[in-house]
Amino acid sequence: MKLPYALAKRFVAGETFEKALPKVRALNGNGIKVTLDLLGENLKNRKTADKTVERYIQLIRNIDLAGLKSTISIKLTMLGLDIDEDYCRENLHKLLDEARDKDTFVRIDMEGSVVTGVTIDIFKEAFKKYGKHVGIVIQAYLHRSKEDIRELAELGADVRLCKGAYGEPERVALQKMPAIREAFKEYAKVLLEKTTFPRIATHDDELIEWVKEYTEENEIGKSRFEIQMLYGLREDTINRLTEAGYNTRVYVPYGTMWFPYFKRRLLERKENVFFVLSTMFKK
Repeated sequence: MKLPYALAKRFVAGETFEKALPKVRALNGNGIKVTLDLLGENLKNRKTADKTVERYIQLIRNIDLAGLKSTISIKLTMLGLDIDEDYCRENLHKLLDEARDKDTFVRIDMEGSVVTGVTIDIFKEAFKKYGKHVGIVIQAYLHRSKEDIRELAELGADVRLCKGAYGEPERVALQKMPAIREAFKEYAKVLLEKTTFPRIATHDDELIEWVKEYTEENEIGKSRFEIQMLYGLREDTINRLTEAGYNTRVYVPYGTMWFPYFKRRLLERKENVFFVLSTMFKK
């Protein structure tokens, strides 16, 4: 798997925290905050899930010890959601106890639509107990997101809004990009109006320009929201936004279980495929 990983390195910062650390420091040095993500999903074994919880807790401690401007992102299926919901809740709360102790933050990532409902339910329970230490992701292309955004905004939840990266059927999700963009804009408006610090995650120039124009026209200061991008994508753009005074953050994945994430990045944009193919033929 060494050759495929060599290609995945555009999107994955390393297979260990130590390998990812210089990339995080470089981003922080440019004024960009980070969300570290230990890659993986859909664990079926309790022993592996238990070890993963320990690794997440150690990651929080490593971030604190290193003095990084970084939070973490987790997937509930890495905490045992596919094994047992109550077991997953216990693991999440164990992790959030550590986050609260270190006064940091855990983002619950969104996975496929099969687990969207239970992910939101588990988040809402955790939010009641842990408040500012936990947030959620909502994917704009899902039909259900209109109601989810409304409810989460009323709760005052910390929401990261993205387009959505999983292949979903038409009955579950919007399929055409113009419709996805319009949904994204509608939900961003709700979050900007109803929540204190929404996270707008996109690489789409049309949406980036819209966010800039909309917030300026409505006198929403740059300090009131954050623009997020993924590691290895649109680096010049995120640097320009940072220099222009916007709050910015890069989602930095690392770990050995990188293939599903790498595959989704390839399927998102044809430019990503071209980049990998060109890398294959370089001497």
